[in-house]
Amino acid sequence: MKVFMAIFLLSFPQWEMADEKPDLDVSLHQGIEKHVLKRELPEKMPRFVYDSGLSFDYPDAVRGIYVTGHSAGGSRFEKLISLINKTDLNAMVIDVKDDNGYITYIPEETSPLHSFGQPYIKDPRKMLEKLEENKIYPIARVVVFKDSILAKKKPELSFKDGGSIWKNGRGDAFVNPFMKEVWDHNLEIAIDAAKLGFKEIQFDYVRFPEGFEKRDTTLQYGLGDYAKLDVENVQKRVTAVTEFVEYANKQLEPYNVDVSVDIFGYTATLPEAPGIGQNFTKISSHVDVISSMIYPSHWTSYFGIAKPDLEPYRLVTEYAKMENKKLAELENPPTSRPWIQDFTASYLGKGNYRVYGKAEVEAQIKALNENGIKEFLLWDAGNTYTPNVDYTP
Repeated sequence: MKVFMAIFLLSFPQWEMADEKPDLDVSLHQGIEKHVLKRELPEKMPRFVYDSGLSFDYPDAVRGIYVTGHSAGGSRFEKLISLINKTDLNAMVIDVKDDNGYITYIPEETSPLHSFGQPYIKDPRKMLEKLEENKIYPIARVVVFKDSILAKKKPELSFKDGGSIWKNGRGDAFVNPFMKEVWDHNLEIAIDAAKLGFKEIQFDYVRFPEGFEKRDTTLQYGLGDYAKLDVENVQKRVTAVTEFVEYANKQLEPYNVDVSVDIFGYTATLPEAPGIGQNFTKISSHVDVISSMIYPSHWTSYFGIAKPDLEPYRLVTEYAKMENKKLAELENPPTSRPWIQDFTASYLGKGNYRVYGKAEVEAQIKALNENGIKEFLLWDAGNTYTPNVDYTP
């Protein structure tokens, strides 16, 4: 805009600013402005796209595993690469910002992100070059609003309970989705990951804390620009979460990456999840990939299945039918790539869980495939994945 104004004023030096020349012929002004715009701003300008220098092809269908920063930076990394090379797996979702709020490598000293870094991954660029060499598709996981580190550094960006930072039953603090500063902090991290060479940014914990509808009027927190929004609290939360996703997608456009969001599986079964602010349809409208977390162990008897963890095939089948119906309502639906279970939920208690292995993992994949969903991600917090699984059953 500064360049345009300079050209405009140099071309017509006898003119002053419009507010100083109220008698300026408006029609003449508009005609000249259109002429200059046409000359200086052609309709099809080349769009800046950042080039990381690394090259990754999108697989026939993403079949990926979750990898912590510790695993990506440690000896387990080679074992996970070997697992992928020996199977039909082809992607890694790697923690770039973890569940605590730490960045899993040390950003440059000049970066405002430097103090958030941990040396879990000593050389992230070298790690990505290794993935390029092995043709493994790299996805950066960025945990957004669950963030104990940022909450501690800047309590004004979190939720307070009696003057102290509020934490959930597991001791986790959250930061406030209403605050634009929180958005920008996470976007800086996402952009840094894109510059390193990741091909997709996957945002997790894009939500308010669970059960927030029970404490939204008792905790102390700012509303930012949403204070002016004349709607009930539920809609304020839904709007903030949705607009963060839309904003993130737009900010990441120049970096040639896809944007994905992890979302609670049950969110697809509701018009919207009122406490946490997730609306499946609205979020899906602003992403390239939607990843519902559909672990059988995490469901109640939603689909008339009394003990879902015991029936992985049936549970995933019922969910897939419902999700397909929701996505079909969208003009440009994102790719569906659910998170599925490769862990044993013994915490459910005797009779309520089963040991997950080859049969259980394949049952979930088979259920997805039969419902036209070809992509999936495997979750195991310890990154110990079941051997000898057929990932294309």
